[in-house]
Amino acid sequence: MELDGYIQALREDLARVAAVGDESTARAADLLAVALESSLGRRLQEALAEAALELSAQLERGRVEVRVAGSDPELVYIEEPADEPGENADELLNARITLRLPGSLKSRLEAAAAADGLSVNTWLVQTLNRVLAPRPSGATNRHRLTGYGRT
Repeated sequence: MELDGYIQALREDLARVAAVGDESTARAADLLAVALESSLGRRLQEALAEAALELSAQLERGRVEVRVAGSDPELVYIEEPADEPGENADELLNARITLRLPGSLKSRLEAAAAADGLSVNTWLVQTLNRVLAPRPSGATNRHRLTGYGRT
């Protein structure tokens, strides 16, 4: 979806409204349109993100994401499997978080998940469960060897 067309339409609307006034009003409207251009684009992206959240809440499975390539956002439907095992098979995955990552880390996550034959979401849930699993209290010396030796 190209936002430039919408921003241009808003600039033209502002110019039509300013045409009611004199030349200085038209010049002021033109300067305002230029100044507001990046803000308008950002606000349109925020509206798309909110729409994606509302659509996602209405979906039984899957979610809608806003992805931005360059300056052009697109709405993408992501289908999620019906049953993804969490800590135990009966646990439902119903909590969502938004996580912003550097592109290089995202690529590494996707590669790791693909190597295990899993979706990124499943791979992350399994990895987080492993990392956050309770550890035995005597784990502080887990690299120390003890025992008896023969001479």
